[in-house]
Amino acid sequence: MTTRQIAFTILCSLLSSLVAVGLYRWLVPQQQVIIRESAEARYASQQDLINGIRPRTFVSSSPTSFTEAANAITPAVVFIRSYQSSGNNFLRRSRPETSSSTGSGVIISADGYIVTNNHVVEGGQRFEVTLSDKREYSAEIIGTDPSTDLALLRIEDANLPSIELGNSDSLLVGEWVLAVGNPFNLESTVTAGIVSAKGRNIDILDGQDRIESFIQTDAVVNPGNSGGALVNTNGELVGINTAIITRSGGYEGYSFAVPVNLVAKIVKDLRDYGTVQRGLLGAFITEVTAAVAEEKNLPAVAGVLISRITDDSGAENAGLEVGDVIIGINGAETLTVPSLQEILGQLRPGDQIQLKYLRDGQEKEVKIVLKNKLNSTSPLSSREEQLLHQLGFELRNLSREERKRVDTDGVKVMSIFRDSEVESTNMEPGFIITSINKRSVSDLNDAIRLLKRSSGKIVLSGVYENYEGEYFYTFEKP
Repeated sequence: MTTRQIAFTILCSLLSSLVAVGLYRWLVPQQQVIIRESAEARYASQQDLINGIRPRTFVSSSPTSFTEAANAITPAVVFIRSYQSSGNNFLRRSRPETSSSTGSGVIISADGYIVTNNHVVEGGQRFEVTLSDKREYSAEIIGTDPSTDLALLRIEDANLPSIELGNSDSLLVGEWVLAVGNPFNLESTVTAGIVSAKGRNIDILDGQDRIESFIQTDAVVNPGNSGGALVNTNGELVGINTAIITRSGGYEGYSFAVPVNLVAKIVKDLRDYGTVQRGLLGAFITEVTAAVAEEKNLPAVAGVLISRITDDSGAENAGLEVGDVIIGINGAETLTVPSLQEILGQLRPGDQIQLKYLRDGQEKEVKIVLKNKLNSTSPLSSREEQLLHQLGFELRNLSREERKRVDTDGVKVMSIFRDSEVESTNMEPGFIITSINKRSVSDLNDAIRLLKRSSGKIVLSGVYENYEGEYFYTFEKP
């Protein structure tokens, strides 16, 4: 082939390519590539946690690299070892200790507050905390909450590495997350996955007040990760790793974490009161099934059905009825029981909510003031709760109907503990205390105040609804 022929061939090829590109651009519409600029995120500091300030909603950054998030969180994740006495040792005066459990924890403030799982510290008498830089500390328990499987510890030091709190409400299904903990005593282990689901109930916690609205991820979590951090790619805490579903005892695909917005509220209660201040709606609830949706002509199989209402509760006072279907609280949808429990779990007795519900096909709204399990809007400290338990009973305020029936003020004995001072008096549950040491009792606050101030011999007087006359019970305050 001559030089002229070669040049002609190359020229034809170039012209063909240019024509092809031109036709493609003319015939095929071009997609616009949008690059979203990331605005500066508003983080929640420890002071924000104290003041109850919620960070704004945002989407975490693209997962081009996990290294910055891992570097930010790893120093704040600690190893926790729990010890308990193994029993009597006849050769020694002191009882030997055994390590009962190990797990992880997250430092949430520079002055040493650490959040972990309740099952990591449950049953322990002494606790050791090891930081990622090998520093070791003794820790004290500030408080625990089995209903959410959370516990708050503290170590004595300052300027400790801590983690920023994120906003679990803005976490999206499909978003990348990292799990950081100490599985199998392998310190500072980082794994990655995505959020598989939110609001999961896996039926692992006990108690009527339990709250299961877990973040489900496929980040690898194993024994020892419990109490560790779940973070987004901004390096913010979005959950506390709590459980896995497994048949082998190890990781088999999914892990579950308590959302950080619920964690923040529980932690603040444990620090300020020593016990959780749980705001109750005063209604028993169940999921809406397809049969219920059809019966009530609901637009979708979604919502929370009220099956029973407590006397003189916030729900009853607001006019809610059995059969109503709750679909929203404070502007947020409550399409499942876990979603409703998670919202209520972030509130306290005395808080007012705006509740949206369906009745007879009509959408309605009502304001409700939440109460605690003692039918009061006042916070109850751990010391006050311990006082009642130490004496041996649980009390609550009288309902409006009960006051009408007995025509008196007072507090009602809900339950009596075995082998307690109160049980020794032969008092029965249902007794209504109207006075303590001849001082009248109008509500729970009065009763606790008088019991705290009294010493030695205590005389309780009151009535039973179904029996005539006044009854007296006497015991010694320990």
